[in-house]
Amino acid sequence: MIKAGYKQTEVGGIPEDWDIKTIGQICRLINGRGFKPFEWKNDGLPIIRIQNLNGSDEFNYYDGIYDKKIEIENGQLLFAWSGSRGTSFGPHVWRGSLGLLNYHTWKMVVKENEVDAEFFLHALKQQTKFIEDNAHGASALVHTQKWEMEGFEVALPSTKPEQTAIAKALSDTDALIQSLSQLIAKKRQIKQGAMQSLLNPYDETGELKSGWVVKNLGDIFEITAGGDLRKSEFSDVQNENYPYPIYSNAHTKEGLYGYCQTYDYEGQVITISARGGIGYAVSRNHKFAAIGRLLILKPNQNTECRYVAEYINLKIEFANESTSVPQLTAPQVAKYKISLPQYKEQTKTAQILTDMDTEITTLETKLSKYQKIKQGMMQNLLTGRIRLV
Repeated sequence: MIKAGYKQTEVGGIPEDWDIKTIGQICRLINGRGFKPFEWKNDGLPIIRIQNLNGSDEFNYYDGIYDKKIEIENGQLLFAWSGSRGTSFGPHVWRGSLGLLNYHTWKMVVKENEVDAEFFLHALKQQTKFIEDNAHGASALVHTQKWEMEGFEVALPSTKPEQTAIAKALSDTDALIQSLSQLIAKKRQIKQGAMQSLLNPYDETGELKSGWVVKNLGDIFEITAGGDLRKSEFSDVQNENYPYPIYSNAHTKEGLYGYCQTYDYEGQVITISARGGIGYAVSRNHKFAAIGRLLILKPNQNTECRYVAEYINLKIEFANESTSVPQLTAPQVAKYKISLPQYKEQTKTAQILTDMDTEITTLETKLSKYQKIKQGMMQNLLTGRIRLV
């Protein structure tokens, strides 16, 4: 059902006073030049490739004759027409010095009498998923052709003031998200620096710090491996009948696989992934079950597991015992050495790092919330469900 004051179009329901225009009506697409490796130089103008649109600061340069139409200035709207879904494919704004556009990317020369350029950027972002779904290629790497791109449609408010108001609201939200992302990155760098200092066992002379000891992991932990999945007790969803998490060798979600009716471990322990991406350590202090080759390290003396897990992830690189799929065994892990301060210092260090992680997690939760808000704003503002003018 279309409510009063709205009309049904190819791009969905929009206000009756809005227009539908094709990308070809709104802008001119200029393809980049296919620079050959023998043309790459160490001096000249930087060649802007897709990897540079994704943040890479590694450039090849060109110092020969070129068509002025492939010059790219700071702030130019581009569209990578061949690339990976969700990352490189789609619209980008060049944020760098004067450069030359490489092949596989269009320079989008916006007809400013047709549309507010900043509004058009947000409309393109909204349309990218649809363009990807109609593109050619494999599931991950896709491409679209110029004539196809020119035919895709976008909805436009009929007045520039409304376009500008929508663009400002979305851009302000983008700026907030970017600022929060930068803060999270800075906090992670601070934590990394703190870890390098707090987990460093040596003094300025290169000697082991006073009170520190070096021990094998097998001396301070009982090391066992996870068992088979108990299918009769398994659930994808946590509830009162399946309250206990099951962990595996995966890194995502700290290895969470599902939920179980019973548990195998409780109290302070460390798990280490021992197959595939080996060596990922997580400190756990709750009841859980473990499956596969996940190794479980249970302390047999006063040892702060959070401290040890951080030390393992920062300083230990486990050797692969297999010639095919990487894997670890309990006897192998037991031989690795770790430097430990007194237990009181271990707990103090662990608390500092935990507090840092808590702050980062809080910021990440806020970032996720703002990103969802932005998605909702795009759905509402770019379809006219909410009018700002």
